[in-house]
Amino acid sequence: MGCTLNEIVPWGRSNDEYVRMFNLTTADLQRRILGCGDGPAGFNAELNRHGGTAVSIDPIYRFNADQIRRRISETYAVVMSQVEKNKSDYVWNNAIASVEKLGELRMAAMQDFLADFENGKSQGRYIAAELPALPFESDLFDIALSSHFLFLYSTHLSAEFHLHAIQEMLRVAREARIFPLIMLDGKPSPYLAFVLNHFIRNEYDVEICRVEYEFQRGGNEMLKIKAGKQ
Repeated sequence: MGCTLNEIVPWGRSNDEYVRMFNLTTADLQRRILGCGDGPAGFNAELNRHGGTAVSIDPIYRFNADQIRRRISETYAVVMSQVEKNKSDYVWNNAIASVEKLGELRMAAMQDFLADFENGKSQGRYIAAELPALPFESDLFDIALSSHFLFLYSTHLSAEFHLHAIQEMLRVAREARIFPLIMLDGKPSPYLAFVLNHFIRNEYDVEICRVEYEFQRGGNEMLKIKAGKQ
């Protein structure tokens, strides 16, 4: 059957996972990065500690750290029970060897976020906003990232939402990277071809890249789109 969720839930990945999911190079990490729908990910906090700067947007940032912590607590058991029921849909290795280890890693990343949130929000690194309408001027960023939102939640978000969201990412950044390209149940997103055809037809540089990161089985590809002959 595969994993199913009734709503989009706060679930945080680590800086290391972002680097591997998006093929981020050392040079990339020094560029102006926008994370779209980052939720309680640890990426922004750790990148900031190492001298880089990212801006993360998510509607959950309108709440304070305690409220977000409660929301994580409410959804943690739901997500973990889905993983436990569908263990064969995931790749278990030395990095994530068990459901218990997954829980530890996810909570560590989210605790990192929570410890950084109030300070980062005051610095403008966490902004309460959401796709497909971003509160930024055009070309403000070099790279816009979408982790585990677009395509993953294809049963919750329409094809038109995906198109408008990616167009908005490319309005505010020179390049958009999206991971993964499969849905929660592990099936390919039915919207991928629609999105590819639109941007190829409009002469964007479009590339599907294999990445070294794979936890959800089959989720090892990233979509990269850059403005071409505009």
